Order: sequence, then C-alpha cells, then structure tokens
Amino acid sequence: MKRILVPTDFSDNAYSALFYATRLFQNQPCQFYILNTFEVNTPVLTGRIDTSKGDATYQRLSATSVDALATTYHSIVRDSEGLKHTFETISISKDLTETINKTIKNKDIDLVVMGTKGVTGAASLFMGSNTVKVVQKIKHCPVLIVPNEFNFNKPAEIAFPTDFKRFYLEEEIKPLLDVASLFGSNIHIFHINEDKKLDDIQEYNYNLLKKLLNDFTHSLHWGSKTEQKAVLINNFIDEFNISLVVMVNYKHSLIETITHEPVIKKIGFHPSIPFLVIPDAT
Repeated sequence: MKRILVPTDFSDNAYSALFYATRLFQNQPCQFYILNTFEVNTPVLTGRIDTSKGDATYQRLSATSVDALATTYHSIVRDSEGLKHTFETISISKDLTETINKTIKNKDIDLVVMGTKGVTGAASLFMGSNTVKVVQKIKHCPVLIVPNEFNFNKPAEIAFPTDFKRFYLEEEIKPLLDVASLFGSNIHIFHINEDKKLDDIQEYNYNLLKKLLNDFTHSLHWGSKTEQKAVLINNFIDEFNISLVVMVNYKHSLIETITHEPVIKKIGFHPSIPFLVIPDAT
C-alpha cells in the first residue's frame, strides 16, 4: 500500500492537491496522512515569557487545526467514495518542513503531495514559498506539486526534461515509472541541447536511461537553447499536451537551473499541470 503525505493549510489549492492524489492512485489502495502544522508565538512581557498566554494560544490554535482537519477528512472520504483509500489526520505545532521530514521517516512515506496557487499575476511564481522550501529541504521522498483547481485527467503524456549530464539510478526514476505504469503513459524525454550533439558522457547516460525505460513507450525530443530553459519547457508542455512533468532534483540539475533564471520571476515555471520532483538518490 502506497503511503502518501499531504500537508494542508485548509486552502482550496491544498484540497485540490489531496483530491488529485486520490484520483492519480485511484486503482490502488493508499494510506493518506493529512498534515496541518501551526506555530505558537508565545508573548514576551517585561523580559519574561508569558506562558499562560502561550498555553491559551496553543489550545486555541490546536482546536482550530483539529476541527479543520476533521472537516477535510469528512470531505475527502465523501469525495473518494468507492476508492480503496484510508485517511488519517495529523495536527502538530512544529515547523512545516521539519515535520514533513520526520513524518516521512516515522510513517515510511512514499510521496509528499502539495498544492500551489499558480499564477495570479505577472510577477507570480509557480511555487509558493512553502512549496519551494519543501522541494529544497525534502531529500528522501518525491514531492508532487499540484496547481490550484487542477481538474484531474489521466497523465497520458509525461515530460521528463534532462540534460544527460548524469546517469539515473533505477530507484531514482521508479516514481516516474510507477505513474507511467498506472495509465500506460507515453514518456517524452526532453533534452535541451547546448551543443550540436551529445558528448561521450551524455551518450552513455542516454543509453542507460533508454534501458531503464525499455518496457515503456518513450521518445526523445531535442530543444535548442535559444531561450531560457523555463520557456522551452513551457513550450514543450503546450506542444505535446503534457499532463505531468517529472524531474530529478540533484546539484546543478535543470530544476536548480530554471529556478535561478530571471524569467522564473516573470512567468513562473508552469502553472497549469502537476510537477513531480524526485530527490537525488546518489
């Protein structure tokens, strides 16, 4: 049984992510953990901590969290009727990323799913600040980022952008293969070339990746680096009707590159489809 952690702040986009995950794994039973974290700022009066007010604040925030989690629980149980999923709620007064990491370890989590608000203006980012922190700090579990109000459709076309500058371990791309196997998806390998041909290392890595994808329908596409990589990936998504982007997050990876490009501050990465980030396994 797959074990999935879904942090929530009780926003619509957080619920959209939870709903999407239940549909993505509609054909297999999953254990979902719905997590809410809240922070208690204890007032400081005349140089000492006012613990009584801190306790009162904790009780109030905890009750609010538990009640809202109960509402979310009942909603998702109703909305996933007929699916073989089970749900558990977790309310805790801790830092979000710290709690996610601990829960991944304690609950043996296979996947973290988070919502993001998407683009609402010219200066908006694809990922909100909490989502960015999670992608940066979660090192041992894949993270699936789901745009707000995304209507589930089967990920028939999956994009896997890569520069072939490192080889992929089988365990690294297992989350990609797991999703592709659920729906018989086509995997589109998208290489943004900075040179006219692959060097020996890139060629080796490409051949290794082909072996790992041998049992899946896959194709290789080349894109010339005439524009920022975020723009090229966005265009590729539109051209091939991609419904899920998958990347491996390692040092100097495409993820790191595109999030440091100036264009990310103007257009974002891509607000309209889910994005699966797989951690480096080396």
